Amino acid sequence: MRGAPSSPRDRLYRAAIGVFLVLVSIVVLVPILNLAALSLSAPERVPEVTGLTVLPKGFSLINYRVLAANPLFVRSILNSVFVTVVGTAINLLVSSMAAFALTRPSLPGKRLFMVLVIVVMVLEPGLVPEYLVVKRIGLMNSLWAVILYKAVNVYYLIILMRFFEEVPQSLVEAAVVDGAGYGTVLRRIMLPLATPALATLGLFYGVYHWNEYFRASIYVSDPEKYPLQLILRQFVVLDDTTTLIGSGAMLSYDEAARMSYAALKASTIVVAMLPVLIVYPLILKYYTKGVMEGGVKE
Repeated sequence: MRGAPSSPRDRLYRAAIGVFLVLVSIVVLVPILNLAALSLSAPERVPEVTGLTVLPKGFSLINYRVLAANPLFVRSILNSVFVTVVGTAINLLVSSMAAFALTRPSLPGKRLFMVLVIVVMVLEPGLVPEYLVVKRIGLMNSLWAVILYKAVNVYYLIILMRFFEEVPQSLVEAAVVDGAGYGTVLRRIMLPLATPALATLGLFYGVYHWNEYFRASIYVSDPEKYPLQLILRQFVVLDDTTTLIGSGAMLSYDEAARMSYAALKASTIVVAMLPVLIVYPLILKYYTKGVMEGGVKE
């Protein structure tokens, strides 16, 4: 059976939304494509690249060769990958266990725990007490200081709790009757049904860890332990060209003279953005999935 024909007003409304989304996409994509064009342009043609250029002028990988030849830059990428993967895994593990515990009706002192959660969300500790705690437990100049900071985001915890509360109690009761403990219920029932929520929160946690530089600049002093964003901040924001110029030894004098530091900065930014741009479409498919997909009906 065909649906009722849409009115001219509905068609106009959808067209307006479509035009608006196209404009937003252009506003978002043009700066990214401009950076990519600048980083891939031939050194002698870099001045031809304007703010609206989306295609490279000529083609050269000299900027990426410089980045790949710098041990400090390569090490920073590995550090960021370590912080992101381990940090996100810890976030999801602790958040899922806390959300599961706080949604159990039989939890003793549940109201008190919820009050503490809300207090932590509203009254976040200051930077000075946090610094003193990190120093006292011996995590200074360690990537673990960046990883363990805010192992649980209270707002994300509440979102995950809402997903767990939507799981029919009959599923949990049936598993308990069959002899399953709370660990089995969490692993075999709750987590599979909450896959869309875990994927979404994992993306949020991962982007946060990947973009972290502020606390790394406070707690990490060894350049060998710098994450990528800290190198990016030194080179792009603070204009510290000595951070990456050491790799210039691989270039001939002619190549080094023709290099554009603006293009090298653009290449650094592109490398920092690329992992998020690759991972986001893979996670996007979970956004529209229902949390109860495959569950029983009550």
